[in-house]
Amino acid sequence: MLGGIGLPGGGFAFGHGSLSGVGVPRADLPGPEVSTPPNPARSAIPVARIADMLLMPNGAYEFNGRRGIYPDIHLVYWAGGNPFHHHQDLNRLRKAWQKPDTIIVHDSWWTPTARHADIVLPATTSLERSDVGGSSRDPYVFAMHRAIAPLGDARHDFEIFRDLARRLGYEDAFTEGRDEMAWCRSIYERVRSGSAKQNVALPDFDTFWADGFVELPLPDEDFVLFDDFRRDPQLHPLKTPSGKIEIASQTIADFGYADCPPHPAWLPPAEWLGSTTAVRWPLHLITHQPAGRLHSQLDPASVSRGHKLRGRERIRLHPQDADPRGIKTGDVVRVFNDRGACLAAAQVEAAMRPRVAIMATGAWFDPALADGEPERHGNPNVLTLDIGTSRLTQGPSALSALVEVERWDAALPPVEAWSPPRLVTQTATNDETFNGLSQLTIGTDNR
Repeated sequence: MLGGIGLPGGGFAFGHGSLSGVGVPRADLPGPEVSTPPNPARSAIPVARIADMLLMPNGAYEFNGRRGIYPDIHLVYWAGGNPFHHHQDLNRLRKAWQKPDTIIVHDSWWTPTARHADIVLPATTSLERSDVGGSSRDPYVFAMHRAIAPLGDARHDFEIFRDLARRLGYEDAFTEGRDEMAWCRSIYERVRSGSAKQNVALPDFDTFWADGFVELPLPDEDFVLFDDFRRDPQLHPLKTPSGKIEIASQTIADFGYADCPPHPAWLPPAEWLGSTTAVRWPLHLITHQPAGRLHSQLDPASVSRGHKLRGRERIRLHPQDADPRGIKTGDVVRVFNDRGACLAAAQVEAAMRPRVAIMATGAWFDPALADGEPERHGNPNVLTLDIGTSRLTQGPSALSALVEVERWDAALPPVEAWSPPRLVTQTATNDETFNGLSQLTIGTDNR
């Protein structure tokens, strides 16, 4: 609207506060990647609709102009990610997790997702494997040397999938005849050959591996988003139906979504202090990225522990909200609404805005065994609403919920989020093994 698109420092950008890519030059060269074989699965759902899919098999949903039908899922195989961190209304997700017959998880720690699996296959960390790393936000490709041998029964995800592919009869198609180091070499050679096509010579793999990294040359001119469009809109049209900047989208208008107009607009949130719901739940909880960990990663580490209070996540309150409730800094409080409750440690701050509470995300989900009892560690996603942002995107309705807070005067339950669950161990028969193990960890107590 201000005419700054295509000018240095103007227009718009993403990730200013999280991705550290603002003003960083980028090499216009291919980065590390692996070949991707065709996926026989022809359907996909928005990731934020996982609980809906499991709870409503064969139910209909709308997404980006199309109507889809949820599949009836009997087995979940999860490798990478932690839905019991990033999903909303974790109590609802926990109920949905009971629907599949079997849930298999790869993990290196007893994360909340691993604790909710039937079968856990121990996977190596990046310190226990060799790899090639890089990012589109810096000009380096890294040789990631294995620092230590795999601990315990941990195996590289590649080796786990390789054994599974062999049992299913397509090992060669999966591995393409390569082992771990051959894949590292192949990944780097794709970078090297792609760079050579742009007249950029990179060292061979052995030199790269010995040196530990290679720096890709930066372009001579600074990159300015859409400057080519600004110079010549006819020669460099945008990827819109008109080829121009569109203040309103006719495509979205044609979808007829009442919850997503085709132009920028303010729509009342499902929950906010201006709604009638605020009479019952008078505090607006806002969640943010934590200072002591990355999302939920490294939550058991000392830095993350140091940001907690009384072993639980903090909730920040204004004195006007804390004093009438008899809450002072250091008190453990129950934060609750219709969807769930969690225990957190209060921190009363005059710098807070009245009627607003703040919690960091990422405390490992630690549900009580008894229904109706509060989550014990302070995970705010037991409180958030699990609805899509709109029928256009079906994104997560994260970071915000209406709640009430009260002082917890009962005995404090122990926090067990970082402790291994109780296990059932099944011994292999007929000299057969799975994942290279003669014993298989199954039946964790959180399912």
